[in-house]
Amino acid sequence: MLLEFHLLQNHAPSNLNRDDTGSPKDCIFGGVRRARISSQCLKRSVRLSPSFRDEMGEADLAVRTRRLPDEVRWILLERGVSEELADAAAAKASGFGTKEGKEQKTLRTAQTMFLAPADIEAVAEVIYEALQGATSVKDVEKLKAKDLQASAELRGWRPITADIALFGRMITSDAFRDVEASVQVAHALSTNRMDHEFDYFTAVDDLQGLGEDDEQGADMIGDTEFSSACFYKYFSLDFDALVANLVGPGPAEGATTEETEAYRVHLEEAHALARVVVPALLRAAVFTTPSGKQNSFAAHQLPDAILVECRPAKTPVSYANAFVKPARAHGDADLVEDSLTKFTAHVEAITGKYSLKADPRLWFCTTDAPLEGARSCETLDELLAGLEVALAGGEQIHA
Repeated sequence: MLLEFHLLQNHAPSNLNRDDTGSPKDCIFGGVRRARISSQCLKRSVRLSPSFRDEMGEADLAVRTRRLPDEVRWILLERGVSEELADAAAAKASGFGTKEGKEQKTLRTAQTMFLAPADIEAVAEVIYEALQGATSVKDVEKLKAKDLQASAELRGWRPITADIALFGRMITSDAFRDVEASVQVAHALSTNRMDHEFDYFTAVDDLQGLGEDDEQGADMIGDTEFSSACFYKYFSLDFDALVANLVGPGPAEGATTEETEAYRVHLEEAHALARVVVPALLRAAVFTTPSGKQNSFAAHQLPDAILVECRPAKTPVSYANAFVKPARAHGDADLVEDSLTKFTAHVEAITGKYSLKADPRLWFCTTDAPLEGARSCETLDELLAGLEVALAGGEQIHA
């Protein structure tokens, strides 16, 4: 089953995602410059959002970090290793960020890695076992990070977290397995033409004028760029791939009855977790806004329209082409209304022309604009409930 989320979200003046010069990110689409929010920005916003973490409850989530050595050091100390040996051993963990196992000069790995709690525990366990019999720092220094990360314990399968199963990871180290993302996230594009604007600002000393020789005027003058845009956001999630990422490899040929039964139990647990993850992802996508320049602009607006499609065929379809001709305010229609008109017309046309199947097709709109062929939901809760029903009857992966 393929799940697709489409959102239309109009933002007030803001600079949610900046480029290297501090300008709002943009691109050319349909021959016209558009505002843009990168997929990386959207994924990080969702992954770290209070909404996603609250919905996931007590489920473990991963951490993207270069501080693996620090984490290993704390685990070693908790296991009774002396500070002197733990400090020396942590340096070995700094080599776990490259295939060559090259230790770093600082207690940081060479690359930022997306690690599950089980990954960190596995590294700490391997190093802890290697420390047995070590009585001095010199003994620890003889250990090679390359040899440690090549151990069988680290090469074996370990459970991953829901966020890694969703967004995937690629690490150039044999100690951690790569994971193919089960969700694809498009760069959010504005439905309208982008216009860069500038905010001129000054900073003035509050105590200015108390001294006889105080100079008049601002202590600082500057400007910051911003724009206002209605964004189209698109997420495509392969539900079966999500479950497969969570459950891991199936029983090997000739597996015992006990091994097959254990896998069946793990499969059921993965399905149950996936049915929690998907609504959590959608809710976070709805309620989460990137944090860029929010202290200056506070552009916290919710989507005006949400379309959820559950497709039996894994053929993803983005509706970005609804906005090849930019939406705009005209006559009695504002920008959001024109965006909705273009969107619904395009969805209906593409769905009909290509006989695109989706069951269910759930539609939520704050203005109650209709969408032919979709079940209208009065509230977000109703839409989420419909999604949960669909997931409960979704395709299964069988052992």
